[in-house]
Amino acid sequence: MTNKIKVIIPAAGAGKRLFPHTYTKPKPMVYIAGKPIIGHILDRMKDVKPDEVIIIVGYKKEQIISYVDANYSNQFNICYIDQDEQLGLAHSIYVAREEIGDSDIMIALGDMIFKAGYIEFYNHHMKNGNTSGSIGVREVEDPTKYGIVELDGHCIKSMEEKPAHPKSNLGIAGIYFIKEIRILIAIIEEMIMKDTRTRGEYQLTDALQEMIIRGYRLKTFPVSSWYDCGHSESLLETNRVLLDEKENIDHIHQIKDSVVIQPVAIGDNVTIINSVVGPHASIASDSYIENSIISDSVIGSRSHISKVNLQRSIVGDDASVHGKHNSLNIGDSSSIEF
Repeated sequence: MTNKIKVIIPAAGAGKRLFPHTYTKPKPMVYIAGKPIIGHILDRMKDVKPDEVIIIVGYKKEQIISYVDANYSNQFNICYIDQDEQLGLAHSIYVAREEIGDSDIMIALGDMIFKAGYIEFYNHHMKNGNTSGSIGVREVEDPTKYGIVELDGHCIKSMEEKPAHPKSNLGIAGIYFIKEIRILIAIIEEMIMKDTRTRGEYQLTDALQEMIIRGYRLKTFPVSSWYDCGHSESLLETNRVLLDEKENIDHIHQIKDSVVIQPVAIGDNVTIINSVVGPHASIASDSYIENSIISDSVIGSRSHISKVNLQRSIVGDDASVHGKHNSLNIGDSSSIEF
């Protein structure tokens, strides 16, 4: 790529919608399909070849820093910026203003995984030509739950965060490209000085809307599919989709008298005894599975699962889940449910 660009990944929040799993880890470190969420995001960013990846950290930041440094420091120039108070997406951009400088930026949310790689979005942005920025959008079923874009031809006419009366069904998909970065940061600074918060936060949607009011042209590009990892149901759906795309079969430390039904993602030093694992099961490293059936589920590291049937379940790190076998003596034409 000839154009210089820096990537910003806001990853400072506590992820309250994913409690209890985020009591002990930040949301980007929640494990799905063989690695933490932030690993999937960075894997899809390699083709963009950014000048720098700026990760905004806060809640339990040490875990993010340790994982990213160990696995991606040789692939990206990485910088970490503290957001001591989680005051919204616009605020996270503001705290990184000195590191951003005058560079064009791409903002990629730390709890969204896209089926397409980010290079596809970058190419769409470049094709938009003369514009101050480009926003990824997709038609959504309930516009009141998203930032919503109203178009006038090829340009954005207005933007509003979670509107009570939406003007369209084009939802903001969590991927942004900004060229006029100094203008955006100046607007955010004004918002902070005047303390103009929406629902307690400084919204990036509000700042971009102010850019439009001041005459700056913003355009859109299509996002065919996104995977929101922000709550448990969507997390399991994302796990299924990513496993369906997965090609490699992971190493299993020990498997005895068991069946593994692909697709699965199984970490190092996992023991599986007298069990059925899969399809769509993700089991992190150093876990022990015995006498169990696990499908459509995510199991964290160092967990011990015994004598249970788990479906559509999320089990955290260092957890112990034990059931008990039942003995039955059932007569003819009987029906029984557990």
